[in-house]
Amino acid sequence: MSKAFTREENDGPDLPDLPPPVSILPEAARNFITAAGAENLRRELTELVNEKRPTFVAAATDDPDAKRQLAALDQRIFQLEQSLQSAEVIVPPEGDAETVRFGATVIVRDRGGEESTYRIVGVNETDFDRGWVSWQSPIARALLNGKLGERVPFQFPSGEEELEIRAIDYE
Repeated sequence: MSKAFTREENDGPDLPDLPPPVSILPEAARNFITAAGAENLRRELTELVNEKRPTFVAAATDDPDAKRQLAALDQRIFQLEQSLQSAEVIVPPEGDAETVRFGATVIVRDRGGEESTYRIVGVNETDFDRGWVSWQSPIARALLNGKLGERVPFQFPSGEEELEIRAIDYE
């Protein structure tokens, strides 16, 4: 029998290919990001390349799980490099707490009096637990260019609502 059709004892199972990385930006969209967001991506990239990747490379020679983790790590490194390469750091306007722009933290109140806080950030910075929403999200698009005290319409799944812009802040 040909050697091609036998399995050696130390051969592990074939590893499935990871799906190709998918851009989180729509086609031809600009990759706006805050200065802090860009710094966080740089810091993560440096840690992955200089600290984590060498550990996985050493372990991947004979550990199938480490090979999978290395492939996933390499994908994340690729995504970070692509994001940083296309990133456009947007500096918030100084002294303009009257208009909602990229990087703003906005407090809104609905008709029922409930207040919510959103920070408008880049697609790589979103964090729903903190109220950080992508500038491309429906809520951010409703708020962008809104003025302090203005009511802006927003379409919730339950119906249209007016949100009053109560406060605007830039960190």
